[in-house]
Amino acid sequence: MGGVEKKKYARGSATNYITRNKARKKLQLSLADFRRLCILKGIYPHEPKHKKKVNKGSTAARTFYLLKDIKFLFHEPIVNKFREYKVFVRKLRKAYGKSEWNSVERLKDNKPRYRLDHIVKERYPTFIDAVRDLDDALSMCFLFSTFPRTGKCHVQTIQLCRRLTVEFFNYVIAARALRKVFLSIKGIYYQAEVMGQLVTWITPYAFSHNHPTDVDYRVMATFTEFYTTLLGFVNFRLYQSLNLHYPPKIEGQAAVELKPEEGEPYALDSESYMEKLSALSASLARVVAPNPEDEAKVDEFPVDGESTEQEEARQKEQEALEKQKKLFEGLRFFLNREVPRESLAFVIRCFGGEVSWDKSVCIGATYDVTDPAITHQIVDRPNIEKQVIGRCYIQPQWVFDSVNARLRLPVADYFIGVMLPPHLSPFVTEKDGDYIPPEKMKLLALQRGEEPEEDSEEEEEEDDEDESEGSEVEEDSDKEDEGRLEKMEAQRSQSKNLPVKVTAGKVFKEDKRRLAEEQQSEEKRLAIMMMKKREKYLYKKIMFGKKRKIREANKLAEKRKAHDAEAKLEKKKTKKARCK
Repeated sequence: MGGVEKKKYARGSATNYITRNKARKKLQLSLADFRRLCILKGIYPHEPKHKKKVNKGSTAARTFYLLKDIKFLFHEPIVNKFREYKVFVRKLRKAYGKSEWNSVERLKDNKPRYRLDHIVKERYPTFIDAVRDLDDALSMCFLFSTFPRTGKCHVQTIQLCRRLTVEFFNYVIAARALRKVFLSIKGIYYQAEVMGQLVTWITPYAFSHNHPTDVDYRVMATFTEFYTTLLGFVNFRLYQSLNLHYPPKIEGQAAVELKPEEGEPYALDSESYMEKLSALSASLARVVAPNPEDEAKVDEFPVDGESTEQEEARQKEQEALEKQKKLFEGLRFFLNREVPRESLAFVIRCFGGEVSWDKSVCIGATYDVTDPAITHQIVDRPNIEKQVIGRCYIQPQWVFDSVNARLRLPVADYFIGVMLPPHLSPFVTEKDGDYIPPEKMKLLALQRGEEPEEDSEEEEEEDDEDESEGSEVEEDSDKEDEGRLEKMEAQRSQSKNLPVKVTAGKVFKEDKRRLAEEQQSEEKRLAIMMMKKREKYLYKKIMFGKKRKIREANKLAEKRKAHDAEAKLEKKKTKKARCK
């Protein structure tokens, strides 16, 4: 009996995928609109496992999407808005061509607009899902907020990104949620703990932009369009969780106080208020003022399956975290005009410190340089003429290193004109067998409460002693060699004359520790011999990786040793040159 003939490539994986051109034709969209829709909806191309089968025997390069994803886009309301916008552009172009200015104004007033709120709710069913996906949104918004107002992107987008990022900065300050900071070549990496989730983002340095020609700003603008909507939702919920007003309001500040004393308007009220908020020097107003009597201590219950040691470790970590939040409490900082104001003000405020700067630098200064209560002045120049007694003049790196170390580091290493220690990344955690630089070892010792060994001073003293006693040692060495030769000759002559003697033997004590190690190594060797071929291959791969890691660590240690020896020699040469 003959059955129905089955067509080739009509079942299996070939029916699960669709090419990009076919998807565009189904949706009746241009390539730009299709790409934009896919970015907003979070739909990305897929690489099929059997590409030739999906491509119906062809090996040509094609972009594939899942068919169920494209079907998901059929009833998206934004697709209709894209079509309406295309009709709007056509009508507007025709009205401009005919010089019908009334029609142009009418069309502009009725320009089709769409919202992305339903897409945000669709892609992130819960608030925690949105917080987990906040890394890219923050990085993109911080990048766009630093763009100059050129034709590359809309001014409204730049202003919106700036407002949202400033609001997020103020939330992190109010919640004291910042955990780590790292200054890299790309920009400044921050890590904050938001609602129990670690969020890491990067902010570019405040330098002038040179827009590269090989970057498609339209694709970036589409991502930013979605990310601004997402960040607006997140900011609202975060402010609500801390009992703060949204949009944010500055505590105890009226709009009149933002204008200068001369009476001339500084700027629009909204702009001056935004600048005051972006200064990050003032606290935010709360919806209901907190009452210390109403604050109750939260009861702690043991977690199921948690041992007492784990519970103690968790409590210890919580105490260290609370201590880190109050790292700069009681300190007053003053920033010189040459240091990066925004990043330093943000970090200092996140850990309870007070910060100010010169009034000519930025709006929002809270006190002047002459304030006697200033404890630390942050300077980034070789020297400063007038110095106040009792005030620490330090370089900006001290603030970031102290945050990463979770303690106030000694300020002596960060004084003006001093060679700064290396800025170690807090995102790197060394495992067993990894190379740990001496600076990290010193930092770990400080965290444990130990005093690190001061090798430099001891080495200098040894060098001085070696130089002073060098000539004496050379003279004594010749005499010692002659004495050794004489003793050796005397022993040889005595051994020839001595008679042979038989002495009683001594009981040999076995080293139990050595025997146990030998037995353990033998058991390990036998276990390796009994392994299957596949298991033995995996074991050899693991051991090879471990040995390679040890070799790399040893190589780095040798490099560091050679570098230190060279630096020591150079220091000695300069010291001798000064003495001459």
